[in-house]
Amino acid sequence: MQMQVNEDETDEGPRGLTSARAPLARLCLATRAVTPVTEMIRYVVAPDGAIIPDLSRKLPGRGAWVTATRAALAEAMKRRAFGRAFKGKGTAAPELPDLVDSCLLADARAALSLANKAGRVVTGNTKVESALFSEPVAVLVHAADARPDGVRKLDGAARRAVAAATEALGRAPTRTVDVIDCFSGQELDLALGRSNVVHAALLAHPMTAGFLARCRRLERWRTDTSPGAQARQAAQPARMAGTDTE
Repeated sequence: MQMQVNEDETDEGPRGLTSARAPLARLCLATRAVTPVTEMIRYVVAPDGAIIPDLSRKLPGRGAWVTATRAALAEAMKRRAFGRAFKGKGTAAPELPDLVDSCLLADARAALSLANKAGRVVTGNTKVESALFSEPVAVLVHAADARPDGVRKLDGAARRAVAAATEALGRAPTRTVDVIDCFSGQELDLALGRSNVVHAALLAHPMTAGFLARCRRLERWRTDTSPGAQARQAAQPARMAGTDTE
């Protein structure tokens, strides 16, 4: 099936976004490339005239689209692309990239809180390590300010758990353990409603998958590792990578 594409600089509003014929790709104000909407962030003009992100794609008014990386937003602002798209209406404040970062972080943190309320989160070093070998752990979370030795210990346990599962099955494992480290310890405390959280494990569940997707979106935003950026990087001459030892 051919992807529905719209190359206009702005959309017609939320009603058009939810229709069966809504475009699956749009024109990025920064790169001028038609990009899947799943790799983009929609921006609208708020009542006070400020341009703000619309992560849910539900805010009223016309919206403009930018590839969901900090670098792409910076380029759009440098080119004054929002002024052109919104025909002089709205102001992209210098703080807009920080606002987007805060919104993406809050969205990921809210998803972690929901997974915790659903009983899918294990905390505490000993309990996390035990869960890796006894529960269907899908995601391992380290606080960004966690001690490196603690991170190495649990990462090693996760690898051993996957290896043990592989050996027991006699074939490739049916699951892997993804690692997330985009939250500070304080942010983990807020999301989970407890103190001194440094490491956590999320058990396999649809809510866990939603949490992981939001964390990956935040990582892509911060590191410019969108699928498009990855494709450009792959086109560059390969470099020999170093090796790590545990």
